[in-house]
Amino acid sequence: MLRVALTSFTLCLLSFTTPGAHSAVGLNSDIKDRIVNKELTTSTYATFADKQFAFENHVEDLYQNSELSKSGLSYNVFRKAYIGFQNFKQKNLVSSKKSILTVIDFTKSSREKRMWIIDLKSKKVLYNTLVAHGRNTGESKAMYFSNQPNSYMSSMGFYITNKTYVGKHGLSLKLSGMDKKYNSNAMERAIVVHGADYVSESFVKQYGRLGRSLGCPAVPVAISKQVIELIKDNTCLYIHSADKNYTSSYLNPEKAIEGFALENAMLAYNK
Repeated sequence: MLRVALTSFTLCLLSFTTPGAHSAVGLNSDIKDRIVNKELTTSTYATFADKQFAFENHVEDLYQNSELSKSGLSYNVFRKAYIGFQNFKQKNLVSSKKSILTVIDFTKSSREKRMWIIDLKSKKVLYNTLVAHGRNTGESKAMYFSNQPNSYMSSMGFYITNKTYVGKHGLSLKLSGMDKKYNSNAMERAIVVHGADYVSESFVKQYGRLGRSLGCPAVPVAISKQVIELIKDNTCLYIHSADKNYTSSYLNPEKAIEGFALENAMLAYNK
């Protein structure tokens, strides 16, 4: 893990030079336009190792400043979630008005607070809370996952939050599953974020675990409205599991790194 801090990605960009020895800030308008149009990437001005270094330091900075270690979210899980978030951004799948990333770590017991809602812009954990898994996914721990209707199991992988509605659980939030093999039937299965009485500290004290849903990531009733309003309308949600066979096109680190470099290059140009 790279732990050498950069003051900013722009510092790295300013060291890049073109074949004509122009700094990144002083690139001619033709090259700048070609980058804007994505005909070129910042690989013209930096090695992939340079961009990877900057990306990994950025992820490390987010992790440390958000104090995610203190709240129990592992660096590796956060990094995977952030790679997916970054790849969603490159495809314009997430809202440009929000910098929210939601991570659920189903390798942890339901007795633990295993859901994190992170504001990446302010580098703060807005919520760290309990969250339920599906009835047939396991007792205290989530062991089994499915994308099949009527399985009553949770589904792993990346989601985009959708619209809200009011149903039998009150205000609820639809989820669009983005991983074809793992959660693409989420909408058909009515896998949603909703509040539930069986998601509480008192339930854990009585039964030794949370209650279980029909596959939905249910949250405590006391905060369900606030959580739903916060993460609704095209934000990234990642459900992590212990399944080593899980794969996702959104976990491509090379694309995330290239996209991050291009995004920050344009920020530098627009200053």
